[in-house]
Amino acid sequence: MKKIFYFIAIFMTFAVGNSYAQKYALIDMEYILKRIPAYESANKQLESFSKQWQSEVDKEVETVDAMYKKYQADLPTLQGSEKTNRENEIVAKENAIQELRNKYFGSQGALFKKQEELIMPIQDDIYEAVKVISTESGYSLVVDRASATSIIFASPGIDISDQVLSRLGY
Repeated sequence: MKKIFYFIAIFMTFAVGNSYAQKYALIDMEYILKRIPAYESANKQLESFSKQWQSEVDKEVETVDAMYKKYQADLPTLQGSEKTNRENEIVAKENAIQELRNKYFGSQGALFKKQEELIMPIQDDIYEAVKVISTESGYSLVVDRASATSIIFASPGIDISDQVLSRLGY
């Protein structure tokens, strides 16, 4: 009698456990993005803008360096007010350089805005594809393998990255 009771209890445990099982999937965002030509093109554009803006900043830095070297060379002959004026010019130029860096590379700078303009639509498309696949397949959770550092191993069978690419037409 006890054996039958244990058998029924174990059977019920597995039956209830399986009815509430959740389905999980993984994607590899890096893998997906590397296979989207528009993403590579956007990265090249961002790199071009970044180099252009960095070149502009570097020119200004060279200018202020030259001003400082000239100031250092002229220091023994400078009078009080002239010395103060030159120091103020150098400080003002350094502040302008910092503002220029913030304008281009700050948290709300031109590079950030360009990145949003070029890359966000691609990421939004990927998100929508993952959402559709998840809904159709009944996945409760989809984890990005590229950003989830605590995933040590995952079965390749639950990776839906190729399905996402296929859904996007790649």
